[in-house]
Amino acid sequence: MEHIECLIIGSGPAGYTAAIYAARADMKPVMYEGMQPGGQLTITTEVENYPGYPDGIEGPHMMELFKKQAVRLGTDVRFGMVTSVDFSLGKPPYKVIVDETTEILAETVIISTGASAKWLGLPSEQRLNGGGVSACAVCDGFFYRGKDVAIVGAGDTACEEASYLSKICSKVTMIVRKDTFRASKAMQHRVLNTPNIEVLFNSETDEILGDQVVEAVRVKNTATGELKEVSITGFFVAIGHTPNTAIFKPWISMDETGYILTTPGTSKTNVEGVFACGDAQDKVYRQAITAAGTGCMAALDAERYLAAKKDI
Repeated sequence: MEHIECLIIGSGPAGYTAAIYAARADMKPVMYEGMQPGGQLTITTEVENYPGYPDGIEGPHMMELFKKQAVRLGTDVRFGMVTSVDFSLGKPPYKVIVDETTEILAETVIISTGASAKWLGLPSEQRLNGGGVSACAVCDGFFYRGKDVAIVGAGDTACEEASYLSKICSKVTMIVRKDTFRASKAMQHRVLNTPNIEVLFNSETDEILGDQVVEAVRVKNTATGELKEVSITGFFVAIGHTPNTAIFKPWISMDETGYILTTPGTSKTNVEGVFACGDAQDKVYRQAITAAGTGCMAALDAERYLAAKKDI
């Protein structure tokens, strides 16, 4: 059975940054990239808010550069998916199963499995993803400056993103399935008192219209059945994210929605030698830059943990 010093589960900005730091610390990290090598940025078109790229960069290209840097410094990047873990001993080495067949032992584990955006499930939503459809207003709102957009959702995140978009877009149409918000009263008041946000209650998205890019959205009134088209160039989905953490649930402390809980100011989980970074433990910011920062923290925490063990 292969015995490794530092196992990184998942890739993306958090995983690759952890790999860069772990490799430079001579921890000989092994990374399994998971189902979506490079994470959510591989389905993002242009990234303009990551420092160091004054002209912007395509998301997939950015992740390829992250990966090349990690490999150059000595990371063993492998294509494969960790399908189960056993943290029952409460101390390393931990047994990890890859692709349901390969067993390895790890002295430290860094979890960077990310989170997946929830989608409406419309074929047009998939077809136009990157052509006007987005699950991150903060990431992509800039591209719709001065234009009309729509956003789907009823919670705090949807209201926050609608408020953000209202500052840069001409008009924001908010599509809410029921006759009320799920958001806090403060967020509701902010949205309802913003002149260029129109809220369509009792409404759901029937179809996103456009051949190559978003041109309009067809909205159905759930009370009357009436259909109407709203001309837009950007369509944002803000109905939540699902952290990719299910395989860790028997051992790792999480909140009610599955985000891993870490000791404040660190990447430490409740299990000795296991660390978490990126969107798997961040439901607040969910940005590439913050994910990379926590990846750095996880590698440093893992390095210090191993160093302390060797000193005993």
